[in-house]
Amino acid sequence: MADNNLDNCILDNCLYFTVNKLSRAITRMAEESFKKTGLSPTHAFLLMLVNNKPGISQSELAEELHMMPSTITRFIDKLVIKGLLERKAEGKRSFIFPTEAGENTQEEIKEAWKDLYRNYSAVLGEDAGKELTILIREAGNTLEK
Repeated sequence: MADNNLDNCILDNCLYFTVNKLSRAITRMAEESFKKTGLSPTHAFLLMLVNNKPGISQSELAEELHMMPSTITRFIDKLVIKGLLERKAEGKRSFIFPTEAGENTQEEIKEAWKDLYRNYSAVLGEDAGKELTILIREAGNTLEK
């Protein structure tokens, strides 16, 4: 029988497992914070980006959110169905604009984002949360190269 302490130690020292553990925990917190918007955190962030830059292209959204274009297309489709976004085609390119209803969600999304920040800052500490964000962003940028 394997020693559980050894097994935990091995996984605790693996970046892959620790990042996924963090991802699951922060995802639960984000889903709770964004529940009141009626949107998933990623849908809300996509909508916020469109509200901040009406006419943004799908490829720009994919780049900003670090997601595949096909995933962005599905997210946009869902927000179009909800009446929060609309597409305008110019040739082969598609540009995304908020509807009035989409614009009206901006403050609620910002409040949910602030709520998420307050919640994880309460657990991690504000400075530690900021430092961790910077370290993870820099590591992600380095690993993407």
